[in-house]
Formats: sequence, structure tokens, C-alpha cells
Amino acid sequence: MRQDNQQNLASDDFGDSEALGLAGGVLAGTDAADGAVRPAVVHTPGDCAVVELGGDIDLLALDRLGLLLDTVAADPYRVVVIDLTGVTFFDCSGLTLLVRAHRRATERGGRVGVVCRHRLTLRIIEMAGLTEVLRPVAAVDDALR
Repeated sequence: MRQDNQQNLASDDFGDSEALGLAGGVLAGTDAADGAVRPAVVHTPGDCAVVELGGDIDLLALDRLGLLLDTVAADPYRVVVIDLTGVTFFDCSGLTLLVRAHRRATERGGRVGVVCRHRLTLRIIEMAGLTEVLRPVAAVDDALR
């Protein structure tokens, strides 16, 4: 069973699982040099992973976070929670990240939970017809259930 771990690394090189730090239950983040894309922080309590995203989730974030989320969602976690609480901007690129993570997790029998309280982000999820698929909730504890 994995221990609760957390790491915050700035890197533009998302090569493989070891480069991402997945072997130890810890994951790398993104480069925040421009101030818009904040590092992703991953906690791994037990057989779950909680990925905290922040800043702008746009085309640049899709490029920088895509492999990171794909890798976490493909790992044998029972639940992968994507916490959007720290997100300041969210567009269709963010929807792509969420749907890809959902697809990867469900392909291996896991599930993705989305934490979101921002009404505009919730509206984008709703307008895309993804509310029933992603089932956003207001708190990480709710998503872990």
C-alpha cells in the first residue's frame, strides 16, 4: 500500500514514470515560470491519488499536464481525484485533461473524482454535457468516497 506522499517539482521533461517520480508514489508538476501554470501537487493516501491543480488550465497546461495526468490515471489507484480548487482559469483544454484521465482510469477499473467549486468551471463542465460523467463535488473527502 502506498504511503501519503507529496512532491512539488518544476520540470518541462515528462519522460517516463520514473522521471515523474511515480515509482515512489510521488509525482512531478509543471514549470511556473510565467506565473500562469502552477505546479501540480500529488498526494497518494493509500490506494488513491489526489492531484491538486492551480492557475490557468488552458492549452499550455494541457501540454504540460497531459502526460502527468495520463500517468497518474493509468496507475493502479482505486480513485484519482483531480482537485480544481486552485484553478483560476479553465477552458476546453481542461475538459480534455479531465476526460482523458477519466477514460484511462475507467479502462483499468478505477474512477476519477473532480473537486470544483468555481461556478464558471462548473458551468463549462455542464455545458459540455459532462456533469454526469465527471460528477464534480465540493470537497476532496467527497470525491474519495
